[in-house]
Amino acid sequence: METNGVGLTPEGARAALADTEHVRASAAALSATPWPTWFFVTLTLYIAALPIVYGGITADSDWLLPRAAWTGVMLAITAAYGALFAVAARAWRDKTGVALRFDVLPKRATVPLAVGLPVLLVGAAFAFRVTGRPVWLIAASLVSAAASVGFHLAFVRLHRKTA
Repeated sequence: METNGVGLTPEGARAALADTEHVRASAAALSATPWPTWFFVTLTLYIAALPIVYGGITADSDWLLPRAAWTGVMLAITAAYGALFAVAARAWRDKTGVALRFDVLPKRATVPLAVGLPVLLVGAAFAFRVTGRPVWLIAASLVSAAASVGFHLAFVRLHRKTA
C-alpha cells in the first residue's frame, strides 16, 4: 500500500524513523567514547603539570628554574599536548568514523569542570605567589589529576550506558 508516494506505509515510516534514532544514539555513544588510554594518560600528566609550571612562571623570583625556562616548559608541553590531541582525535575518527565530541557529555559534569579547573590552576599559582608555599601547587596538581581520572571514568560509564 503506497500512501506517501515513496512506497512506505505509515508503519514502515515509523520503523525507518526508529532506525534513524538508533543510528543517532549509536553515533552519540561512539563520539562519547573515552579517549584512547595513551591519550588519557597524556592528558592527566599535562593537567597535573600545569599548576607547577604556572607556579614557576608566576613566582616572585626564580623558583627551581628561571622564569624564562618555566615559560619554555609551558610552551613545549602545550605544543606536545596539542599535537598528541590531534593524533588522538584523528586516530579515533579513523577507527570509529565519528569525531571525539564534548557536546554529548552531560552538562552537569562538563560545566563544573570547565569552570572549576581553571580556577584551581590559576588560584593555586596565585596562592603560591602570595605565600611562597609550594604545597598549593602540589595540592592543585593532585586534585587536577584526580579530576582527569574521574572525568575519564565518567566518560567510560557514559559510553557503557549508551552502548
